[in-house]
Order: sequence, then C-alpha cells, then structure tokens
Amino acid sequence: MEISVELTLTPLQDDFEPPIINFIKALRASGLTVLENPLSTQVFGSFDAVMQLLTAEIKTAFEATDNVVLQMKVVKSDRSDYEPHF
Repeated sequence: MEISVELTLTPLQDDFEPPIINFIKALRASGLTVLENPLSTQVFGSFDAVMQLLTAEIKTAFEATDNVVLQMKVVKSDRSDYEPHF
C-alpha cells in the first residue's frame, strides 16, 4: 500500500531552523520521494517504509528539541505526481 504524508515540524524555540533542517536532511537521505515547500515537507512511498522512517526520525527530532510540535497528514495513495487539472 502506497501513502503520502505531509509533515510540518515546529520547534517552539528562538533558534528553530536547525531542528527543521536536520529533520528534512534525514528524510532526504532515506531514498524515498521527498518534496518540500516553504510550509511543509511531503514523503511518499510504501506504508511500511514511510512509517518506519517517520518513527525513527520523529523520535530523533523530539529527543533533540525540548519543545516541539509535529503536524502530520496521511493519505492512502501516492500523490507525488499530482498536478492541478484546472
């Protein structure tokens, strides 16, 4: 089963960029399809591969940051090739 996941990591601290950068770099290094925009990062792939990656990387991000919020949306399908048709 393929999934698409949208993530927004929000460290609640003044120096918020380094934890976000580290999180995105770890996702990029996974070999999965990762797309980014200024508001969120999307990861696409098989359910097992994506969830295994996210479990590990969310734990790492949470352990490295005192106060942090992660928003996540999961869609059951690979939407990586989506283009508006209107």
